[in-house]
Amino acid sequence: MIAWTLFLSLCIIPSQGLICRFCQDCTRLAAPSNETCETDGFCITLITNWEGRIRLNKECKSKSEQFLQDRPLFCEVNQQVVHVSNVKCCWESDFCNDKDVPTLAPPPKKPVDQRGTAEAEGGLTAIELMIVIAVPIIMFCGMLMAMYCLYQRYQRRNRPYAPPPDVDTSLLMPEEPQSLRELYDWSQSGSGSGLPLLVQRTIARQIRLGEIIGKGRYGEVWCGHWRGENVAVKIFSSREERSWFREAEIYQTVMLRHENILGFIAADNKDNGTWTQLWLITNYHENGSLFDYLNRQAVTPTVMIRLALSAACGMAHLHMEILGAQGKPAIAHRDIKSKNILVKSNNTCCIADLGLAVRHDSKTDSVDIAPNNRVGTKRYMAPECLDETINMNHFESFKRADVYSFGLVLWEIARRCSISGIFEDYQLPYYDMVPSDPSLEDMRKIVVTERHRPATPNRWQGVESLRVMARLMKECWYHNAAARLTALRIRKTLASLASQEDMKI
Repeated sequence: MIAWTLFLSLCIIPSQGLICRFCQDCTRLAAPSNETCETDGFCITLITNWEGRIRLNKECKSKSEQFLQDRPLFCEVNQQVVHVSNVKCCWESDFCNDKDVPTLAPPPKKPVDQRGTAEAEGGLTAIELMIVIAVPIIMFCGMLMAMYCLYQRYQRRNRPYAPPPDVDTSLLMPEEPQSLRELYDWSQSGSGSGLPLLVQRTIARQIRLGEIIGKGRYGEVWCGHWRGENVAVKIFSSREERSWFREAEIYQTVMLRHENILGFIAADNKDNGTWTQLWLITNYHENGSLFDYLNRQAVTPTVMIRLALSAACGMAHLHMEILGAQGKPAIAHRDIKSKNILVKSNNTCCIADLGLAVRHDSKTDSVDIAPNNRVGTKRYMAPECLDETINMNHFESFKRADVYSFGLVLWEIARRCSISGIFEDYQLPYYDMVPSDPSLEDMRKIVVTERHRPATPNRWQGVESLRVMARLMKECWYHNAAARLTALRIRKTLASLASQEDMKI
């Protein structure tokens, strides 16, 4: 019987390959499956855990599904997921996948939840709650501290420097000057650019204000007292901070000090309890401005020439560049008029109000224009300023505009020159052509379009000094800016006229 069975298996029903048990989801079968499959490859048993349900599959895999020689990838087991899926391949004998069924590994242990039960319930843990509360508080405190630091910085910047009460300020300023003359000599011994900032602030705190002596668009001018001597204190309004800073900056230009430039003493900002005052402290001249001086009295030819020459010397010094290690840049005033020229006690002039001045850098050929919104006085503006054709990048343009304005000042002085008791009443330039407060359109129409200039009385032609003054002023206010005289030529002409007048005396 055995021999007969062997004969049938080898001869009558020849085998084509490995016979494997076949069933899909064997765990559902009530009895073992009798289905088979035949393959030239492997028998495979696959067990899976799908959402808590165990499934067992048995099937065949052919050699054509084997990508690597002698290493079927579908028989490889990923140890990280062996608790979910496991597979076993065999090829030793028929129905080998019935003998050894793979098993699933136990599921991995879950890490202990350190954040407490609040997270599992969808709430916040104690640590998270502390973070949520603390972060806004820290940010708010940081903002407060930043605002406080900014406020303190602003206060320090605007508060005048005051040495500690136990510090002897005389040590900060050796051989402290006791008078204005000593003060000028002391400042000139250095760079020629004025006193150190600490000394300026020390002096400013020692000044006692007296009476108000003038007002303008920038603020007020007071007569102050420092160690028994009078000084002028120009107090700028807070909205004119740029003008104050600019004027103080120009006054402290190296080598600017000159007898015909208003003497600068100090600049400081002082808090009066309500707002911050911006102080500019200069020499005091009791005669006031040239405008005030000419309004009060007529002048002799000698005084006329003295006033004109000294003012021309001041303008020439501004316009002149001094080369050298301690040199001075060329400066243009941009607002020359009789109200910005002061008269000293010896009947000489000095030029004041440098808030609009511009400096020339000869190395780069650039113009340092004031960063403020002020413009010059319309009545004294040159034609190229009125029609806005002035070349703002060419420094010579500003000097020529100064010369035009200076010509009008010469006209104001000459009108008050008394010859044999005859002189004209004081008037501003173009008084008979434009309103008392002319607009740019008014001045443009008269000066640029119609090209009018102030009239010169016939009597001037009969007096040498007045004839020279008339010729000078006309050569200053040419419509063509390039044809105007230079400040140096004006100074030389007036110096020659002054020497002739001295010879007559």
